[in-house]
Amino acid sequence: MSKEKENPTLDDLLIRLKSYLHEEKDLDLIKKAYQFAYDKHQGQYRKSGEEYIIHPLNVALILTTIYADAETIQAALLHDVLEDTDCTVDEMQSAFGSEVTRLVQGVTKLSKIHFSTENDYLIDYYKKIIVGISEDVRVIIVKLADRLHNMRTLWALPPEKQKIKARESLEILAPIAQHLGIHKIKSELEDLSLRYLKPDVFYDIAEKLNNTKLERDKTVYEMLQQVASLLTEHNIVHEIKGRSKSIYSIYNKLNKGKKFSDIYDLLALRILVKTEQECYLALGIIHSKFRPLPRRFKDYIAMPKPNMYQSLHTTVFGLDGYLFEIQIRTYEMDEVAENGIAAHWAYKENKDAKVSMQSTTEQKLQFFKTIMDLNSDKMSNEEFVHSVKDEVLNNNIYVFTPKGDVIELPKGATPIDFAYKIHTKVGETTVGAIVNNNIVPLNYELKNNDIVKINTNKNSAPSKEWLQIVKATQTKNKIKSYFSKNERELYIERGKYQIEKELRKRKLSFATIFDSKNLEKILKSLKLNSLEDLYLAVGNGKHSANAVINIVDEQPIQAPPKITKPISKENDADIIVSGIDKVKVNLANCCHPIFGDEVVGYITKGNGISVHRTNCHNLAMLENRMISISWNDLIDLDKKYFTILMIYSNSIDNKMADIVQKTSMLNISIDSIKLIHKEDEMVYELGVYLKGIDQLNRLLLELNKQPFIYQVERLMQ
Repeated sequence: MSKEKENPTLDDLLIRLKSYLHEEKDLDLIKKAYQFAYDKHQGQYRKSGEEYIIHPLNVALILTTIYADAETIQAALLHDVLEDTDCTVDEMQSAFGSEVTRLVQGVTKLSKIHFSTENDYLIDYYKKIIVGISEDVRVIIVKLADRLHNMRTLWALPPEKQKIKARESLEILAPIAQHLGIHKIKSELEDLSLRYLKPDVFYDIAEKLNNTKLERDKTVYEMLQQVASLLTEHNIVHEIKGRSKSIYSIYNKLNKGKKFSDIYDLLALRILVKTEQECYLALGIIHSKFRPLPRRFKDYIAMPKPNMYQSLHTTVFGLDGYLFEIQIRTYEMDEVAENGIAAHWAYKENKDAKVSMQSTTEQKLQFFKTIMDLNSDKMSNEEFVHSVKDEVLNNNIYVFTPKGDVIELPKGATPIDFAYKIHTKVGETTVGAIVNNNIVPLNYELKNNDIVKINTNKNSAPSKEWLQIVKATQTKNKIKSYFSKNERELYIERGKYQIEKELRKRKLSFATIFDSKNLEKILKSLKLNSLEDLYLAVGNGKHSANAVINIVDEQPIQAPPKITKPISKENDADIIVSGIDKVKVNLANCCHPIFGDEVVGYITKGNGISVHRTNCHNLAMLENRMISISWNDLIDLDKKYFTILMIYSNSIDNKMADIVQKTSMLNISIDSIKLIHKEDEMVYELGVYLKGIDQLNRLLLELNKQPFIYQVERLMQ
């Protein structure tokens, strides 16, 4: 872990900055930011007992190790000023401009959230991350440096708070640092977190490392000398470093069942050369002398990680049979490996270079694009948190397109997830997949380094079964969105049909009833915005066509039926009406109740009792003239009742004959069957006569068994 001076000064910061910032005006602005923060924090102290200014100064020093630009250093020095002092946004903007102020505001947004891995604040925390990322990636980098210095002084907090902060750092912030490629910050955050979460384990590993240090150092030194001589013989200018393994990475290996003595990459070398070509030359030379361990070679130069990491990795049998892990990379690759995207700031010469760097960053950081895509999807808070934490920050795999592009997916992802990640249209038209030149089923679980090719057919469409197959929440939401959109179109078409049917029944003209004045009245009454919204509301059952037309064409009111003495069940009526004898009873055409449905009666104005299913949406619009009714269980058992079913098929083939066959086999009479053809699915409107709810349930069960049917529902008009 890094050792910083206990009480660094502005001079310490300026010495670091002058090594890579050469504009005098940049240094002057940083001095101004320091003095501003010093004055504003005057009289404030941290829990460690230090003057408050020591914290922002240390945050700025951490950022110099990754060559942060002048604006980021200013933001680091000022990052707590808006939150903890009387400074206003206008005051800061006047002193330091909009860019620095925006960065400070971004960090302040994150700092105000007491995010935790164990409560609902996590939801807001992730959403604040999105705000920070979408505004400027540097907000996140300042936040990481801020947390790192807080972790270095975590001893000043009570033990319970230490564990909370350590868990947040390990589970949330360290993975973000990893995706940004900032190895220095990521590694130290992990080690410090382990120190407070599992101190016994941390100090046990540290002690073992210390006990074996002399022997390891001797072995590494001798191996280093041999490799150096070998490369010098072949005129390759190079630098070699012994590479120490972090305590947390050793803990991870021990946690997976390895013994301390079996962790061979405790012995490790890193070789730096000038060019990419020399990386491969050095690899060949080393392999000619030291036998490589099979299946341990990785070429991240030809196929970089999404966070831009590039290096050659090999493990060889070194001196005395010890296994050595060797990394070979160029100096620039090493900068990126250690500092991630921030390494580009080291090469900033002017504003144009800075803009170019930020543009390159945005293109290459697929991590950010994934989170922003997730945030734009319509998903619940719980789904969002699950997606970010489990699918973006952890347990990812990397697969390739046939052209060699890297695609990042959550562990357990399928070819369907891959297809949707390429493009939504590719996902929607997927019919098959080829992985590593082999045909695989669509539920195949992809693995690291798979090469995936998707076969599509423009006439194909998603299946609802895919929702059970895919892994990524983003993919699931795209599939759900597809079906929601299609169902919307179907409801609109159905609503239009029902309104036109009701108009024909009443012998009314569409142009008359739905002229601009009447349409405005209807929409205002139902709180809708357009005719399409009206069709949708009728089609999905929210309003009936009858009720809509009544708004502008009211039916004459007639007297309600007379109430007479009670009757017995011994009659031929379908319905027993409590307290009423020999009354006219009608089964409502909006919900088509059948024997066995839960029903309620409505006293109409001049047309007797209207029988509705209790879940009929029209009941909410009717006046309070309900009456208790029940089915007469002594009626003719052979009597049949009419109802309408909507059958949704994921097949574009005409399956009408199959539906008719299944229906007829159950002795159910078909009154009508209407085919509604959509671009990528078929919908059948089936009117049937059946004996009651038991027979209907048997029909629904039989239809739902058919592979081409994904949904059956009773129509409610």
